[in-house]
Parts: sequence; structure tokens; C-alpha cells
Amino acid sequence: MTATTKTKRYFIFSNDRLLVPAEADLRAGVELLSDLAQEIFSEYTDQTVYIHANEHVEHHLVDMQKEKVEHDSVRSISLREVVMLMPKEDFQHVAQAWQYAVFLRTHQFCGRCGSRMDRVSWEMAMHCHSCQHRSYPRVSPCIIVAIRRENKILLAQGERQKESGFFSILAGFVESGETLEQAVHREVFEEVGIKVKKLEYFSSQPWPFPHSLMVGYLAEYDNGDIVVDGKEIIQADWFDIDNLPVVPPKFSIAGRLIEETQKIMAKNSVQ
Repeated sequence: MTATTKTKRYFIFSNDRLLVPAEADLRAGVELLSDLAQEIFSEYTDQTVYIHANEHVEHHLVDMQKEKVEHDSVRSISLREVVMLMPKEDFQHVAQAWQYAVFLRTHQFCGRCGSRMDRVSWEMAMHCHSCQHRSYPRVSPCIIVAIRRENKILLAQGERQKESGFFSILAGFVESGETLEQAVHREVFEEVGIKVKKLEYFSSQPWPFPHSLMVGYLAEYDNGDIVVDGKEIIQADWFDIDNLPVVPPKFSIAGRLIEETQKIMAKNSVQ
């Protein structure tokens, strides 16, 4: 039986941006990265990192770090353009490649003894032969929650969003020793001073900026008055679900949680 030749896809990052064919339609997903301009990057062959493979495709990473590429056959795009335009399942492949790139950049030396680390050949890890410490790619769980109260949704604004007038739902990192649900209750109370009930898991989304995993919840208001922390949140309020300010787009889990809240309220109003 003749072995099937696998398609090779190269996730090439230059100056923290993904390189794609110059005329590529991003809606085609990661297929457009197949055999990407290999002749241009031949000098980086020894820096190619194997990511994974299935029976048809191999994924490889080339991290050029801060080196910029100027060539007629390619252009660079931001990760936010990827999440906006590529199919969701394809964005996950790019997210994985980028998180691996960040991991390999930041684990050249051992965090325990300071010796140089080597990449493990059979898994994505860096190993220190001096003290036997092994490191794996970091994933930081982060909860995000849409809170509803009658026909209103709680939206908040941080200092960075003040000028744009952008509002979103609440989010925060999970602390050590904490469950996801405990993190929801703590973050909501710390940031806006209220309590919530009836938590319901919604969905999750990798968010490689640089290594978060967003875990989405729906919740109902329980009690308390809004009191913002003044640090992460500068203002928050209840907004009529049919009269929202500028909110996250629907390609993000925040946008999808807001959309789901609208559906729940619409359903409740009919009953």
C-alpha cells in the first residue's frame, strides 16, 4: 500500500503577526497556509517546530520573532483579524501555534535553576537537564459572565474602553485553588459589588492574547447595588437588552453571551 503524502501547513509568525499568501481570502481558513512560500523561508528550516498531525495534514510552526518580512507573495495579519475572519475551528489552530510560539520564546532558560532548556522531541515541552524541571505551555483560565435582571443586562467599562464608549460583560482570571464557579462569584462581587445566582455554563473559547482560555457563563442577578471597584472597572450599569451601547462583536465569546442573553429574555417575554 502506497503511503499518503500529507499536506504541510506552516504557521509563520513575523513581528507577532501571521503570514498568509498576499491574495488569500481568510474565510478559507488554515488551508491557505498549505505549503506557504517554502522557498522564501528555506533559511529557517532548522527553526521549524512540529506541532501535530493527523492522517492527512501536518502543522508546523516558524517563529521569526521581531524580524519583518517584505515579499510580494505574502502579507501579515494580526491575530484579531484571524479571529474575526477565519472559521472558528481554524482560528483554534492558529491560536495553538501562537501560544506555542510564545511558550518557546519564554522558556529558553529554566525557571528553577537558570540553566538553558531543551525542547522535548515527543511533546510540546521544555526540559532542563541540570535539575530535571520540565515546563509545558501555559493556559490561563478566565471566566466571563453575562448577568441578566428582568429585561436588562449588566455591562461594564474599563479605563481603556472609556474613550471608545465600549462596554462588555464581566471577566476575570481564576485564582489558585478556586473552582470556575467560585471565580464567577468572586469576580462579580469584587468588580461591581453584587451577587448572582443560577449560574449556567455556556461555552468556552481559546483567547491567545497571549494564553487565556475564556470560560463563559450565564447568570441571574441575586442582590446588591452596583459599586465599581474603580480599578479594573470605572463604570457599570444595567442596560435594556434592546438598547445596548457599543458591545463586543459576535465572533467573541462575550458577543455570543450577550446574544444568548437576548434570546433568553425574548423567550421569557413570550411566556
